[in-house]
Amino acid sequence: MRFKDAHSKGIIPDDMYDLVVKRFPIVVAGINRIEKASGIRYPVAYVEPSLVISSPNPNSYEYGILFARTIPVVFDEKFQVVIQISAPLIAYGLKGTIHAILAHEFLHFIELIRKISKMDLLSDEVSGNLFENIFSDETRLFEPRVVFKDRTLLNHITKKFPAGFRDYKLEDKVTKFWTDKNLPKSNISLDANTVKLSAESLSKIKLSPAFISKIELLHEKSQKIHKKKLY
Repeated sequence: MRFKDAHSKGIIPDDMYDLVVKRFPIVVAGINRIEKASGIRYPVAYVEPSLVISSPNPNSYEYGILFARTIPVVFDEKFQVVIQISAPLIAYGLKGTIHAILAHEFLHFIELIRKISKMDLLSDEVSGNLFENIFSDETRLFEPRVVFKDRTLLNHITKKFPAGFRDYKLEDKVTKFWTDKNLPKSNISLDANTVKLSAESLSKIKLSPAFISKIELLHEKSQKIHKKKLY
């Protein structure tokens, strides 16, 4: 809806709108693939009509492109997790890259649900340093091999996220065909990119016991694999 509105207002040109719409089935196929490989329903996803760029602070030349984000929201006292997928990713990402990023955000989603079920999330702290943020991002996720029963999907994740996601060819394309053409950009500070949910909000969240049990089982298996990696 946000992407369609941006197009109707003339913010997104026709050719870019047509390209994203044409390639959107890759996203749908990725979501279906993840659901089949995990046995868990993918959260609500939407297309962000801007290129989301993060930087440690406003005066820094260091920045990173956030091609997708997992965002918890409370609306009308109802809790929901949404996945924000940037339009440039859909327009210029390879199929394997798009599916890997969708799967990566899915791991964030189930980790977020696990923390909420434990009343363990009052604020999801985000480091102001991009390198530290990548490291933190990797250490708190579920082990993909435990969650996904899809060898090709696992290969995509392993290749794209060895130590944080970087795809220089994709970034070059996005710079050339999106940034240089002055298409919409959203600048966020990693210091400000903090999720805050009150204890009262958390207490009102209702989660399926069967869903939580499945996530806990996946978490236990992930922990065992992570411990083996340390020794």
